[in-house]
Amino acid sequence: MRLEGVHLSLESAAGTVNILRGIDLSIGAGETVSLVGPSGSGKSTMMAIIAGLERPTEGRVRVAKTELGSLSEDDLASFRRDHVGIVFQSFHLIPTMSAQENVAIPLELAGRADAFAAAAQRLEEVGLGDRLAHYPAQLSGGEQQRVALARAVAAQPRLLLADEPTGNLDGETGRLVIDLLFGLQAHHAMTLLLITHDGEIARRCDRIARISDGRMRDAGSESVANRHGGG
Repeated sequence: MRLEGVHLSLESAAGTVNILRGIDLSIGAGETVSLVGPSGSGKSTMMAIIAGLERPTEGRVRVAKTELGSLSEDDLASFRRDHVGIVFQSFHLIPTMSAQENVAIPLELAGRADAFAAAAQRLEEVGLGDRLAHYPAQLSGGEQQRVALARAVAAQPRLLLADEPTGNLDGETGRLVIDLLFGLQAHHAMTLLLITHDGEIARRCDRIARISDGRMRDAGSESVANRHGGG
C-alpha cells in the first residue's frame, strides 16, 4: 500500500480547509502499522482515502496493486468488498440482523454460496460460535465489536483498517479484542493499519507512523515486510 503526495482540501463557509497536506506513506504486504496523532490531525480521513471512501484532492493511492484514482464509484465499492476490511470505533452492526447475518453480508454481496457457513466459521474464530442467532442488542459491547471484526475479515481481505477499535470498550474487553485482531491479522496474513491513542497497542505493531496537522511527522522505521515492497 502506498500514498504519494496525498492532499485533501474541503471548501467551507470560512474558506478552504486543508485536512491532509502531502501525505507520503508506504506499508508492505503483511506489515502492521499503527497511526497515531492528536484528534483532528487527519488520521480517520487518511484511512477513509485508503479505503476508497474519500477521494483525495491530489496525489496517488495504491492499494493491493490497484490505483484507486482510476476506479469509478462502483469499482471502488467492489474493490472494498474484495480487498479491504474495516473495523470502526462504533460497531456499525445492522440491528435487525443476527450476528451471523451481519457477518454474511459482504460474502453474500460477493456472490458466495457458502456465505452463512463462512460467517459461522469467522464467528467461531472470534469466540462467538454460540452467538450466531443473537441480535446486536442481545450482545455486550465487546461481543458486538467481535462480530464487527469477524465481518471485517469475512472475505479474507488483503488490507485490514481499524479506527480506534477499542475506543468504546473497557480495558479488559479492549485487550481481548486487540488480541483477536492481531491473531486474525497473522492467521490471514493481512496488512494492518491501526489508528489508536493507546501507546501500548501502538507498540504491538511493526512500526508507528505519526501524523500531525495533516502531515506525516514520522513514518517509523520500515519493517522487513515493508523493505520487500509495498502491498
